Amino acid sequence: MLKQFETHFKTLGYSEPTAIQAAVYAPMAGDHNVLGLAPTGSGKTVAFTLPALANLLPGDGIQLIVLEPSQELAIQTSRVMRDWAKLLDLKVVALTGGANVKRQTERLKKRPEVVVGTPGRVLNLVSDRKLKLHLVSVLIIDEADDLLNGDTLSTVREIAQAAPADVQLGFFSATDTPILHELDRWFGQAVERIDVRAEDQTQGQVRHGLLQVGMGKRDQMLKRLLAIPNFRALVFFKQTNALQHTATKFYHDHVSATSLTSDLRQVQREKALQDFRLGRTRLLLTTDVAARGLDIPKLPAVINYDLPSGVNEYVHRVGRTGRMGEPGQVISLGDDHDLRDLKKLLKDTDYDLVPLYFSGRKLTTERPVAAAKPEAAAPQATDQAATAQKPVAGGETQPATKVQKAGKSVTRAKAAVPVTPNPSKKKKHKNRHSKNKGMRKKWRDRDAQQPE
Repeated sequence: MLKQFETHFKTLGYSEPTAIQAAVYAPMAGDHNVLGLAPTGSGKTVAFTLPALANLLPGDGIQLIVLEPSQELAIQTSRVMRDWAKLLDLKVVALTGGANVKRQTERLKKRPEVVVGTPGRVLNLVSDRKLKLHLVSVLIIDEADDLLNGDTLSTVREIAQAAPADVQLGFFSATDTPILHELDRWFGQAVERIDVRAEDQTQGQVRHGLLQVGMGKRDQMLKRLLAIPNFRALVFFKQTNALQHTATKFYHDHVSATSLTSDLRQVQREKALQDFRLGRTRLLLTTDVAARGLDIPKLPAVINYDLPSGVNEYVHRVGRTGRMGEPGQVISLGDDHDLRDLKKLLKDTDYDLVPLYFSGRKLTTERPVAAAKPEAAAPQATDQAATAQKPVAGGETQPATKVQKAGKSVTRAKAAVPVTPNPSKKKKHKNRHSKNKGMRKKWRDRDAQQPE
């Protein structure tokens, strides 16, 4: 490791490199192609940053390309790399979708040595000949399990083909997928596999809880969880529509929450993330795509509003908490059927799923005991007696039972008797034809009295 890096490493408070940082430094510094597998939050960004920057020449144009799956992760990575690159007088530029292309083009004219971007924007600039890759010596594909999937795979391959044939390749991921075993076939180069997931010790103690809540009551449960002191959480949704519905409801109810979705403008996304990191908002509602790889220091909890459909999806979600030795809590919401399915999905993993209960403004693993209801006191008063005669309409009488209770006399009718309407009572609403009807009768009587 370079002396500048060692000094800065100690300045940041780190005593020694993590497992992935120590394992990949020598191979990458030696121009080897590397696949690095390490748990979430184990320092993979720094792991590929240090050896990649060590071989760059200041002022010699773009030599390093780093591809990230989302705008947030590209910006986050560029900030981390810029902190180390300034020690070697190297410049870092972020190229992400949703940002102003003209401004990005102007930054490229300053001849940065490092470019961090999303595959779509990088390929567009390469196709427009605004980004030239003829001097690139290292290509890093971060979150490789995600980027080498679907349509993004072809985009990444096109970028790799636009670079020199001998470009050094680096792939990094927290989860293993089948395509990571076929990198030589897809990219035409042998790749050294370095897997430290079993030996990594950077993960803090993370508790994985199951909280039984029906779909219609999950928003209310999120509000109740905010009653816990210093509680903050990243809340994962499957569908953007459901997320926006909850976000709108929370906005009108003045709940401390904000949303982070891929359809927001970059400025809005940066503000939402910054507000959450600084503690201005306590809930960040997001999706798997938008929040993948995000590093939020000391995040207390992750909430699965909608349960994940795959193991890798669960791994990346829960990896947002418990990073770099910090404790964390995972709360999965669902009904009995949903939680059973999640247990089946994770049965072959090491996660210990424990039922959770919310009681007394805190989460507990002990089932709350319902308070015993006081038994209804037996009526001490005895029925005394007395059958009275109750007058009703028509001169008839109806027997009633007189009960003496606590010094009060109550008379109850045994059976309901229909009430006969009073014919002498005038109706409030007279028939509007009654007047004419009476006149017609009068006219008939008058005609009958006239002589023929």
